[in-house]
Amino acid sequence: MERIGFAPTPPDDRKIDNFDLANIVRHMLETPHDPAASRYEHAAHGLRRRELDPDPIKQFSNWFTAAIEAGIRDVNAMSLATAGPDARPSVRVVLLKGFDQDGFVFFTNYQSEKGQQLQANPYAALAFYWIELDRQIRIKGEVEKTSREESERYFHLRPIGSQLGAWASRQTEVLDARRVLDARMAEMTERFAGKPIPLPPHWGGYRLTPQTMEFWQGRPDRLHDRFRYTRRADGSWLIERLAP
Repeated sequence: MERIGFAPTPPDDRKIDNFDLANIVRHMLETPHDPAASRYEHAAHGLRRRELDPDPIKQFSNWFTAAIEAGIRDVNAMSLATAGPDARPSVRVVLLKGFDQDGFVFFTNYQSEKGQQLQANPYAALAFYWIELDRQIRIKGEVEKTSREESERYFHLRPIGSQLGAWASRQTEVLDARRVLDARMAEMTERFAGKPIPLPPHWGGYRLTPQTMEFWQGRPDRLHDRFRYTRRADGSWLIERLAP
């Protein structure tokens, strides 16, 4: 299967005027604060075994393409869950930057909390949720670093500001004030002025190789359709329907 990658997302130049802001604030004030009061009925269309591709990567590609065609913003945003030696989980949203038969790729600071946790415990879980399509995908597997060559190729596709930011920010470090970060950014801007910015030694990619993948389709009455793919020892996939 051809690898699918994503260029860095360009900055959003849309602005919110005062009228839009007033509407947003009014909506927030009118929205019930009780999470249990916020619910909606799922679409009637379900998911059947015969509709699934035998290969979960191809099935992911089908759903990912549908999400793009539906115009979902930040379609490649995914939750990434990791845990260190203490087994206490952490989760955050990162961006998927490519996928193929080898796995799912994202990039980050290796010295960050997630980087330290993956160093100690190289297993993670991903989750995509596209509410517009009533679809969710869960992926679990082992994680390894991408090659420096692959990390470098992606790094130099990023905007110059993002490249400088990777040098300036010591991710998750406690800062006394914003001016500390701004000063580091100014220092890096001067340091690399007029010349190529090298890949920082502490920055690069990870690839999660899936062991299980679950495809979830919302259905009425919370009787959702769930199918789990589990990788067998010979590399083939077992597909099972799960109770919602």
